[in-house]
Amino acid sequence: MTGNNIEDTRYNNIEVDKISCLPENLIDLIFEKLPVQDVVRTHVLSKSWRYKWTKMSSVVLDKHFSEKFAKNEAFGHYGFFTISNQIFNFIKGPILKLHLHIPNMALDSFQEVDQWILSLSKAGVIRELVLTVLNQRYQLPCYFCCCLELRMLELENCIIKPPLDFQGFLYLENLCLRNIEFGTNLHGAIMNLPQLKMLKLVACTNVYNFKIKSTKLFWLVVLNCPDATLHQLVHSKCLGALCIAIGKPIQGVERVNLASLLSNMPCLGDLIIDGYFLQFCIAENIPKWLPHPANCLEYLSLHNFKFGDLNQLQGVLCMLRNSPNLERLDFDNQGLQNEQLDVNPASTYWEASDCFDQNLNRLKTINIMHVERSRPVLVFIKLLLNHSPILEKVSIRPSVTVDALEKYNFAKDVMQFPRASAKAELFYLDP
Repeated sequence: MTGNNIEDTRYNNIEVDKISCLPENLIDLIFEKLPVQDVVRTHVLSKSWRYKWTKMSSVVLDKHFSEKFAKNEAFGHYGFFTISNQIFNFIKGPILKLHLHIPNMALDSFQEVDQWILSLSKAGVIRELVLTVLNQRYQLPCYFCCCLELRMLELENCIIKPPLDFQGFLYLENLCLRNIEFGTNLHGAIMNLPQLKMLKLVACTNVYNFKIKSTKLFWLVVLNCPDATLHQLVHSKCLGALCIAIGKPIQGVERVNLASLLSNMPCLGDLIIDGYFLQFCIAENIPKWLPHPANCLEYLSLHNFKFGDLNQLQGVLCMLRNSPNLERLDFDNQGLQNEQLDVNPASTYWEASDCFDQNLNRLKTINIMHVERSRPVLVFIKLLLNHSPILEKVSIRPSVTVDALEKYNFAKDVMQFPRASAKAELFYLDP
């Protein structure tokens, strides 16, 4: 009996397992949860499983995969591109999902990556693409824009220069871009993303060239992109959550007015900003009342907020005054460098009897993190406690630079403040 006959007899005598009887779409879901090398190993299970892995529609060559083969260089016997090419060459069915993590290794070009993206664009069915490049920045080829069925796209450390006639991804719902350089050849062209619901931009450059049209955008995150034309990005009536942290003062970019910012987002429920962006939004004369109050705003978080800066204090008071349904208020100054400010104007303003003459009737939770004991901070906490009638919890965590005596005096001062809410609990946390 030949070796092949022996193998066939062994396979025929084995009872068909329950997993083999599952529908193909369920097997694909199982494959999706396994590391790709384990999926490939399923070919030894039985004769019927020998080629199942070649039909998988989800290919995840993530960080764990790349770290395993990166040590063998790019094109070694078990190198990253050698193994990756074998996987792509064996797969027969369409790839609907691809996660690709390019490790930091010596490369003359990204020819193999270009070829993989070309294959995806020709198939025209990919719906989820995650591409992370730890090498030099990778310029996406123009045929990348032919992947028109994309629903989710996540790119890191790439250069995007779409063709001038590119209209956009009509089905894209989730877009995350980290350390991306937008080409200057866009010349103000507007990209149409009609189904986009979530947009995240982190440490991107030339963002002013990235102009989109999206009427369904719900969640917008912009971190460390000081040249972003925010008036283009925030113009969405459906926007429900906004997170903007600039990280440094902005110069030479068209300002965003606080009143128009909140007016353009009538459904905004969560707002997370830093002090630099707040400063960027504040006009010379901050109005007491905005034309349109932020009625839907329930969560407000400010990072690196300067309690001693009179302009920022007036800005946050304006936001509190015009947010009648605010339930949670957070401050976190962990990343704020100690700056010498004249706090006297801010303290004098806080202590004026008419600086804030209304209650925060829905506010339940206050978190003030990584702050130092100062006159403006203490007066601000006192004001919040005195104007929050249903407050339930206040958490204060001093900065790690505060010594033991200052921490004690900080806690003692706060404990003595009167509270409008009889059930308000105060938690003074260890730095």
